[in-house]
Amino acid sequence: MPIIRQDDVIQSVADALQYISYYHSPDFIQAMAAAYEREESQAAKDAIKQILVNSRMCAEGHRPICQDTGIVTVFAKVGMNVRWDATMSLADMINEGVRRAYVHPDNTLRASIVTEPASSRRNTRDNTPAVIHMEIVPGDTLEIAVAAKGGGSENKSKLVMLNPSDSIIEWILQTVPTMGAGWCPPGMLGIGIGGTAEKAMVMAKESLFEPIDIHEVRARGPRNTLEEMRLEIMDRVNALGIGAQGLGGLTTVLDVKIKDYPTHAASLPVAIIPNCAATRHAHFVLDGSGPARLDPPDLDLWPKLTYQASAQSRRVNLDTLTREQVAAWQPGERLLLSGRMLTGRDAAHKRISQLIGAGQPLPEGLDFTNRVIYYVGPVDPVKGEAVGPAGPTTATRMDKFTELMLGKTGLIAMVGKAERGPEAIEAIRRHQAAYLMAVGGAAYLVSKAIRSSRVVAFGDLGMEAVYEFEVKDMPVTVAVDARGESVHQTGPAQWRRHIGKIPLTTGA
Repeated sequence: MPIIRQDDVIQSVADALQYISYYHSPDFIQAMAAAYEREESQAAKDAIKQILVNSRMCAEGHRPICQDTGIVTVFAKVGMNVRWDATMSLADMINEGVRRAYVHPDNTLRASIVTEPASSRRNTRDNTPAVIHMEIVPGDTLEIAVAAKGGGSENKSKLVMLNPSDSIIEWILQTVPTMGAGWCPPGMLGIGIGGTAEKAMVMAKESLFEPIDIHEVRARGPRNTLEEMRLEIMDRVNALGIGAQGLGGLTTVLDVKIKDYPTHAASLPVAIIPNCAATRHAHFVLDGSGPARLDPPDLDLWPKLTYQASAQSRRVNLDTLTREQVAAWQPGERLLLSGRMLTGRDAAHKRISQLIGAGQPLPEGLDFTNRVIYYVGPVDPVKGEAVGPAGPTTATRMDKFTELMLGKTGLIAMVGKAERGPEAIEAIRRHQAAYLMAVGGAAYLVSKAIRSSRVVAFGDLGMEAVYEFEVKDMPVTVAVDARGESVHQTGPAQWRRHIGKIPLTTGA
């Protein structure tokens, strides 16, 4: 009878997490390449191109696809007849594998996990612990599915307890637009139907481990009600015109996955969990013969694309930027940023707010006057890098600080991903500022524009510290201009009207 060794579990988990940090799965690459070829929206096509170019760069350079290297989620199926050569619990083995993966010196991954979430929110520094689901099944093997789920997409998860007579599809169509673009579409929707509240959520998460196969379902025709629902939801969600990065376009979702389970006669739990453009998961089985082996995908899978910013892009010198120049930017205009910018995320904004509220000065050397802030928490650099992958984080989380930052610090522009809410847009309009969007899911590509990095304030916050980056030709798009026009509102509206006039081909 096979014996599962402790070291094999640890090494396999660590190897799998390193693997998925820089390799997209072949089904995702092919689906994104097909979406790129179909796309008619130039803004969305440019975003998808950046994601694909970034993906190949990461596969070649073995660096993270996204700076948010995720919270680790594991589904483990343990054979009833498994024998162990181990002194640790299975959960401890998995967490040791996580620790080793995230502190690997050749490809350091960002530690994003904080303990005491309701109070201190102290970073665990090695991304442990994982969220682990275990099941005892017949057999004598250990099957593990491991994923790294980014916070931007996880934060858009939804759960509802519908009445049995309510329409699941109509609820989904009403809900997806409220999720905004912070989940970095195009990606997948995982849907769980039935069971109890927590069962629906677990099923939605587990469904995201399944391969992208909606094109096969469409080609052969649906075989059951759930496959009919998958096709209808995919077509109708794509008809919303949200598009890549929420800029408006033909493809919002690449696939829709559904798992269901019997439920109480009075209940209809429904959960949605989106997976972003940095979808990362791997599966392996241990049978006692040693650690798992994951073969790299063939580089010929990637379309042969290179990325260069549009020749029509406006070049911006951040070191001499003025409010008058910001006011001249147009919605949807592409900019190339060069010079020095500051960074900051949730924790830094909270500290700045507390200092200003208490009438205290900002830390020495931290001056936002006529500056641009980039919402980012970068990966640590390796092998001479100025900074590791450094893509944008979801800007809406900073909306509640926008009026303060624009009104009290002298800040004149912000860079992030996804849309801004009404409160932030009004503050931007009132202060004649601007919000610029970088592409989520292109973190390694973005990092190549960063020439130097230094910590300016709040160094104890780790990746959430305030850095100063010196950048050269960093590509961004004007998402909210000084008059308060948002391309995340105008773009999808335009493409919703356009899609209504053309045959639906998305997912074909």
